[in-house]
Amino acid sequence: MDEKPAIQALERAQGWLKLPNGKAITGYSHEYKRHGTINLFAAFEVSTGLIQSMQSTRRRRKEFLQFMNEVISQHPHQEIHVILDNLRTHKPKHDMWLARHKQVHFHYTPTHASWLNQVEVWFSILTRHALKKASFVSVNQLIEAIEKYCQAYNQNAHPFEWTKKKVFQRTLKNKYANLHN
Repeated sequence: MDEKPAIQALERAQGWLKLPNGKAITGYSHEYKRHGTINLFAAFEVSTGLIQSMQSTRRRRKEFLQFMNEVISQHPHQEIHVILDNLRTHKPKHDMWLARHKQVHFHYTPTHASWLNQVEVWFSILTRHALKKASFVSVNQLIEAIEKYCQAYNQNAHPFEWTKKKVFQRTLKNKYANLHN
């Protein structure tokens, strides 16, 4: 479980750009209008790949616990292990919520090791498929786009399969003339 804070509803200026060779490409200019932000809370179920999410205008302990209540309501009478980062809202000094929910166990990732939390991988997928280069004229349109993406994603959800690829050492291209590919 984690949060993706301050996702901006940006209305991007779009258009066509005519290249010197006569071809035209479509794209976005660097100009945009801001229409507000939301915070996305998401829980990734590692055994199924299903995602559960909640959007909020704030990112306090109150919203975190509201989301956790939604998560545990989907899994009544089940033991739940939650992987979290070390954000202050996840770790109060006297956690009364956790004391009331004995079936929930929090496990914290080491500092600077957010990549261990698989929901971070899902955030990257969401960003590439639904947010990057998208244009939203309102926060509500942004929320709707995220909700639709989550529903579509869950239709074909599956656990992530982490593999290690063989890595080959590359030498750096040290001269401008060598940067041709």
